[in-house]
Amino acid sequence: MLIVGEKINTSIKKISQAVESGDSAFIAQVAQQQVAAGADFVDVNAGTFVEKEVDYLPWLVKTVQSSIDIPLCLDSANPEALIKALEFHKGEPMVNSISLEEERFHSLLPVITAHSCKVVALCMAQTGMPTAADDRVSVASELIERLTSAGIALEAIYVDPLVQPVAVDVGMGSAVLQAIPTIMERFPGVNTICGLSNISYGLPARRLVNRNFLTLAIAHGLSAAILDPTEKHLMSNLLATQMLLGQDEYCSDYIKAYQGGSIEDN
Repeated sequence: MLIVGEKINTSIKKISQAVESGDSAFIAQVAQQQVAAGADFVDVNAGTFVEKEVDYLPWLVKTVQSSIDIPLCLDSANPEALIKALEFHKGEPMVNSISLEEERFHSLLPVITAHSCKVVALCMAQTGMPTAADDRVSVASELIERLTSAGIALEAIYVDPLVQPVAVDVGMGSAVLQAIPTIMERFPGVNTICGLSNISYGLPARRLVNRNFLTLAIAHGLSAAILDPTEKHLMSNLLATQMLLGQDEYCSDYIKAYQGGSIEDN
């Protein structure tokens, strides 16, 4: 399971204030905390600053990568901001995200094909958000075929089946869980990813909902998740689930985390 730390996003008030004021020390601290908690990638998103994203996203890349030694997930639909951010990125990034929306697809495709990167592909079509599992699978299939035809390796694609709040439609969780294995079985080698916390939006005790949905998603084959790795109960669930599914040889990751004080069991 690949973990993308979600906490450097300007939709979060403290992050927005730090970016606007140029508080590199605070941003670096948030990045370091996520890496220490188990993140494989750190997401950087300056999308709320529409007019300044082209300046702020590269600044985030430079600031974060000066303090940690793992790659970043560049979260933007702005091709100009991505091009500038990619100039400063060290290593192979993840670019989040292309979709079947025609304007977004055609503006972002040249950016991602010009660089060696992992690609998050949203199951979003020109007609809007998917509802049923079949809708997600259909959009994913076309996206994968178009991306691979453009030269992107199947293994570099991370399909996002678009987790939506169950508070709006109680069937949204099961639709994603049905779509994940179908997509991965239809295209062996492709990956799946989701923005975990969307599932619980509008509900009480959101962390409980997130933890349980993550367990179910991993059991259905989810490859990666965008989440808060500093939430110990969530990461404890993740480690225990992987172990119980036989994905943690000799239980070594689970035991190491427990010995290091990362496991919460109450």
